[in-house]
Parts: sequence; structure tokens; C-alpha cells
Amino acid sequence: MTIVHIVLFEWKSSATPEKINEACNRMLALSDKCVHPTSQRTYIKSFSGGKNNSPEGQADPYTHGFVVEFESAEDRDYYVYKDPAHQDFVKFAGEVANGVKVVDYEVGKI
Repeated sequence: MTIVHIVLFEWKSSATPEKINEACNRMLALSDKCVHPTSQRTYIKSFSGGKNNSPEGQADPYTHGFVVEFESAEDRDYYVYKDPAHQDFVKFAGEVANGVKVVDYEVGKI
């Protein structure tokens, strides 16, 4: 079962464009940095994201979004709660993010 993990960011007014860019690059780098402790292999199925460019005007105050896919809820849970690379990113992002929204769902399940 594939788990989709969607993350939206709102940045602090004090966050510079350089820090926002750094945060986004660090987020995207997690696909290579997150290694499963048992297999010693990367475990993120797919990872994409970037700056909002929707013409609908419904995203404010969130300006950047990311979509991460995991093979299982167990992999997602490891990523969220234990992965050291993700934990380091969360600490850094906390310095520049004013708000974060997360939605997860299992593909094919309503």
C-alpha cells in the first residue's frame, strides 16, 4: 500500500529568500539522505515539490508544497518519527517556517 505524504509550508516574514531556498533544497535532498536502518537503503518511493504556481489563488499563506510517497505506513512512520535526516531537517525548517500543514493518505482508499 502506497502512502502519500503532502507537506505545505508557510514561511516566517523574517525568512530570507536564500533561507527559503535552502529549506526547499534540504527538503528535496531527503529522498537521498533518508536511509532505512535495517536495509541501509533509501526507502522513499518518490519525492517532488516546489513553489506554488496555481492560478486558483487558494494556497495562501502556504507558498511551497512537497509530495513524498512511501511503500508502507511503517516507512512513513519511521520517516516522521525516527529518521535522523528528517529530524535534522525539521529542526532547521522550524527556524524559517511559520506554519506547516501535512496530509497523508493511502492510495486507493477513501
